[in-house]
Amino acid sequence: SGEKRNFLKFDPKIAPVKAVVLPLVKNKEVLVEKAREVFNSLQMRYNVMWDAAGAIGRRYRRADEIGVPYCITVDFETIEEDAGVTVRDRDSTEQVRMPIEDLIPYLSQRIDGF
Repeated sequence: SGEKRNFLKFDPKIAPVKAVVLPLVKNKEVLVEKAREVFNSLQMRYNVMWDAAGAIGRRYRRADEIGVPYCITVDFETIEEDAGVTVRDRDSTEQVRMPIEDLIPYLSQRIDGF
């Protein structure tokens, strides 16, 4: 969008918070529940953050500013079509859609290197 981005570029290995889980909206209970499941499963392995306040773009920027390398968005496709989650990379801003069961192996490869 041409807008200047401010972000901390921690290597994912040393970033204090490895990922943030973002339900697309906070007033759809089934969506928030699925996002909580994702958050709880990631929390067992990594220091993750939860953010449901404000527009999704603002939440991405907040995470970027504190150096969170990955944003995981749970949206309507996740619950209606079982289409997985969207993972956004902080450095490239690229987004990849993947099944929830592939999330931990994906993050493990990028954070831990295996």
